[in-house]
Amino acid sequence: MSVATRWQYYRRIVRAYLVPGQSQLTFWHEVPEGNLRAGASGGQVGEYYMVFRQKADYPGHYDAAGIPMLDYHGAIGLQYNPIAIAQWGLANYNRFCETRDDSRWQKTIKAADWLAANLEQNAHGVWVWNHHFDWEYRDTLKAPWYSGLAQGQGVSLLLRAHAHAGDAKYQLAAEKAFVALTRLISQGGVLFEEEAEGRANNLWIEEYLVDPPTHILNGFIWALWGVFDFWLTTADAVAKTIFDRGVETLIRNLDRFDTGYWSLYELPAREGPKPGGEKTGPRMLASPFYHQLHIVQLRVMSTLTGDARFLAFAERWEGYARSPGNRTRALLEKSAFKLLHY
Repeated sequence: MSVATRWQYYRRIVRAYLVPGQSQLTFWHEVPEGNLRAGASGGQVGEYYMVFRQKADYPGHYDAAGIPMLDYHGAIGLQYNPIAIAQWGLANYNRFCETRDDSRWQKTIKAADWLAANLEQNAHGVWVWNHHFDWEYRDTLKAPWYSGLAQGQGVSLLLRAHAHAGDAKYQLAAEKAFVALTRLISQGGVLFEEEAEGRANNLWIEEYLVDPPTHILNGFIWALWGVFDFWLTTADAVAKTIFDRGVETLIRNLDRFDTGYWSLYELPAREGPKPGGEKTGPRMLASPFYHQLHIVQLRVMSTLTGDARFLAFAERWEGYARSPGNRTRALLEKSAFKLLHY
């Protein structure tokens, strides 16, 4: 990242956290909470796996049609973010299931309609939800760029819209969007296959498509839920295989996200020497928000899979968060990483 780009990044972060008014962070940073009402029956999805209560009543900007827009300030300004629109729709779907308030259903359908109408084909002919603004992550993601997280959560919302409304356009859109979750990045999809010595290869769903890949934990898990939902509603064998391989990849690699006192946001790029022969670059710890999100997501994974190893990691990481010393150490390391590398 150039000096000028890094300065723009810091200005945007300072505005988001310190300047009064709404910013894109207003949408993202609610307290993570698992949804105890979530469930499925008869091959149909139920409520979404996280509550998203505050997101249902997002107090920020909306366009004339009532679709939420996020304010990134500066040169980026107001933008549609497909991930935010999907989460807003899922949040309102949860509220509709809970209250049967028709206004909640209308918001769910607005989000689903926007997603169905805004799928675009990438250079490989794969249907994706593009972000039409540049974004700094490691290197600058140049518009239009797409994300495994958007594909997964978009699929999750569209399948729920179809389950309740019965309109085939939502199922068709979900099927088109799901293809990206079955293709490698080199083929226009969002999957990355990583060699694993002496065992089946790891299969990651990448939130940001960068080289080398960074395997962002929260984005991978959220996207994996979209694969799970697609398998649940269609009994698609490819979806089942991808979900199972994703679960295996998570189980094998959760230790790599564990520092012994906090969780990592992503896995460090493999560059530069490290004692023991493994090569790795600088590591990015999770913020307190993302650390708590990881805990909630791992509890959900334990419920979806019946695998107690996810629950064990969730409880271990919850223990880290209860320690004031761990919280302080994580904050200091996270701040140093931002200053040095972003």
